[in-house]
Amino acid sequence: MASLAAATTALKRRLGSRLVLTDEAALHEASFDSAKIPYRPAAVVKVRRESDVGAVLELANKYRVPVTTRGRGTTLTGAATPVRGGWVVDMLALDTVAIDGEAGMAHAQSGAKVADIQRAALDQGWFYPPDPSSKEYCTIGGNIACNAGGMHGGKYGVTRDFVIALRGFLPTGEAVQWGTATKKFSAGFNLRDLWIGSEGMLGIITGAVLKLIPAPAERWTLLTSFRDETAALRAALALFRARVQPAICEFLDRESVLCAERATGKSVFPGQSGRPVLLLELAGSKSELREQRAVLLAWAKEHATASRVARTRDEAEELWAVRRKCSGAMFELGDSKLNEDIVVPMKNYVAFAKFLARLKRDSGLHIPTFGHLADGNLHVNIMYHRADPKERRAAEKAVQHLMETVVSFGGAISGEHGIGLAKTPFLRIQHSPAQVKAMRAVKDALDPRGILNPGKMFDVFRVWKHPRLAVKLPWDHK
Repeated sequence: MASLAAATTALKRRLGSRLVLTDEAALHEASFDSAKIPYRPAAVVKVRRESDVGAVLELANKYRVPVTTRGRGTTLTGAATPVRGGWVVDMLALDTVAIDGEAGMAHAQSGAKVADIQRAALDQGWFYPPDPSSKEYCTIGGNIACNAGGMHGGKYGVTRDFVIALRGFLPTGEAVQWGTATKKFSAGFNLRDLWIGSEGMLGIITGAVLKLIPAPAERWTLLTSFRDETAALRAALALFRARVQPAICEFLDRESVLCAERATGKSVFPGQSGRPVLLLELAGSKSELREQRAVLLAWAKEHATASRVARTRDEAEELWAVRRKCSGAMFELGDSKLNEDIVVPMKNYVAFAKFLARLKRDSGLHIPTFGHLADGNLHVNIMYHRADPKERRAAEKAVQHLMETVVSFGGAISGEHGIGLAKTPFLRIQHSPAQVKAMRAVKDALDPRGILNPGKMFDVFRVWKHPRLAVKLPWDHK
């Protein structure tokens, strides 16, 4: 492609050859994210200043070169995969963090790690709550791009709830800023929120101003087990009706617990191996926790078959081991996983549990499920063996049925991972033709040449090949 070669040459002249990499190792590393769907780019641009991003986009827009933005590639949907080739813009060098201790705000560049922002805030008595499980690796730019959540979402909210202002560049290379570092801003259209969750399709974020809250004075952790999944879900609903809002309320079904127990070599509750659990954490002032602890202990006595209280942070870490180990340990059930992050309204928790039981039975697959009950965001893991055609077909059918059922329950096909490539075939289950048309109109207005992260979300295929299954999905988008 002559124009692409000319564009890459022009980019090297503009930024210098040291920042524009075309060697095989660099191209391979940037060809896939955690979804492991490889597409080779033509070049990787290691930007060093925010203005470098503008230069990249100015040339990309001129030459119509596809551009994919990349942080640490922890996305699970293929959102950072350069499916149309072109250039990958590596943002990791833009990683500064500064805390405004008076205003309770963090000023962070898009390549800053989320955990680094949390540590910098905590050093000054502040707290940044969104906490995806990859927080020690993932970048704030990527979190904003997919509106990431985490275990604290039920009490505190998700990334969108903590973004005060954004700066970055339009696909033309023009610099823009949406909002200011103030607690109020009502001056024009709210384009800031259009960028949040847009997966790098409307512009490239280079920096953000984030809201912080006072760090909780105390934390208290409780692990509880239940007879079955329905009992656990009913118990969680009873807790929420009591107006107790735990900072974390994690649910693990029986299969998830069994996987964690095998990985650790320990029973969560001796004599009750493989029972579903709720892992709860309270966070707040001493007086607030004193009141809520009493409610939680009474609730556990009424609903749970067993419970354990962490008396120290070390004991709390031991209780958290079951949650941290379960996901990786699931590969004993199959060598491949479809990790879906659906959202279900609370009123349909029990109905969804019954649906999952049927889905496991009908598919013949293991489908361990865990997630955040305080906001309904559940991670449904469809496990299969890639070399087995029968299991691949069963997984294909199961994920389709899952998405259709979630939407019929009034839920969402994604709560924090986004759409990317993996969920493109399901977008039209969630959204009507009019809704998709409206979103596409926004994309076309801001990116008329279609250079930013093309091939995601809206692309239509008569027969769509699911990238994680390598089998055809009979999905007609017309």
